[in-house]
Amino acid sequence: MHLNPYGEDVVNLAADLANRRPGDPAELTARCRAAGLALDDATPADLVRTMAALDAWEKIVDADAEHDRAALLNEMLATASAHPRLTNHTGTGWHVHYRDDHQPAGAVLHTLIAVGTAFHLSGRGMHRLHRCAVTECLTIFADTSRTGRQRYCSQRCANRDAVRRHRAQAAKTAG
Repeated sequence: MHLNPYGEDVVNLAADLANRRPGDPAELTARCRAAGLALDDATPADLVRTMAALDAWEKIVDADAEHDRAALLNEMLATASAHPRLTNHTGTGWHVHYRDDHQPAGAVLHTLIAVGTAFHLSGRGMHRLHRCAVTECLTIFADTSRTGRQRYCSQRCANRDAVRRHRAQAAKTAG
């Protein structure tokens, strides 16, 4: 069974790329391959296209209302998607892609991010894409928790916020 490549992993890759933007095409290629994507070498044009896709994606992350989030994602999907089709491009088994053959890396990433986000939000819930709840942390994360109530990008930030709340409560009680 070949798992859907447009799910959790690609949304986590989008968050990783958005949180720490690649500095050059070689870094973009290396990070995508490390995430398990079968991707041609990225070019400078692919890097530009990917940065534009990440800019659009961050607007989706930061949308306050579900309707706004869906509208922004639909705009991204409209510029990224093609008809679904079966492919065995890597020789690892037949699977569905939402893009045409022989697209450059930037276009592939745009489509993966858009379709992966659509699957993530429609499958897990429209609220499951956030920035960290710690005010000074702007890290984006996809909530893949079982309960769907993840508020922090990491255990470190969760601990930092708990300590802050504890100290504020202690100061309030002491004062």
